[in-house]
Amino acid sequence: MRVAVYEAIDRLPIAAEHREGYDRRLYKHWDKGLDATDGCNTRKEVILAEAVESPQVGDRCALTGGSWLSKYDNVTVTDAARLDVDHFVPLAEVFDSEQTPWSPERREAYANDQDSPDTLIAVTAVSNRSKADKDPAEWLPSDASYHCAYTATWVGTKLRWDLAADEAEREALLGLAEDCPTTVVAYEPAP
Repeated sequence: MRVAVYEAIDRLPIAAEHREGYDRRLYKHWDKGLDATDGCNTRKEVILAEAVESPQVGDRCALTGGSWLSKYDNVTVTDAARLDVDHFVPLAEVFDSEQTPWSPERREAYANDQDSPDTLIAVTAVSNRSKADKDPAEWLPSDASYHCAYTATWVGTKLRWDLAADEAEREALLGLAEDCPTTVVAYEPAP
């Protein structure tokens, strides 16, 4: 689906967040990836997919060389070890925003989702740690030129996974959308 950013924000269910009972281990992540025979887990497959200049792939998916652009802070990275693969909507935020409790299988599917180019993103470890489990009411990328794309990706990921937004998050998204009137949100509902 492709919808204007304001319409996409209006499609988000509004609900209070619920953190009680959250544990990161509920979301089994970095499984064997799309190709279980290549020795690369989901994390490494995302890093490979997002390379601006492809790295060399060695035994057990050891990566050397290559380059990446970290969209959160507009930093070029030439060492894959300096990258984190971020869950665009952090796992704690997903837990807070589940409208009904998810099964372990659905949580694992989210944590390793490579069927959408937006669920996982390779960024500098510094920017990922700065973001932590914050939503757009609490954190935005330091590269302001990425704010419209960030907003669209955040909303699209929430819609893909049928996640709610709280009032503060919704207001922040609407504020961001004011600077992005032509931005389109693209998403496909997750199975």
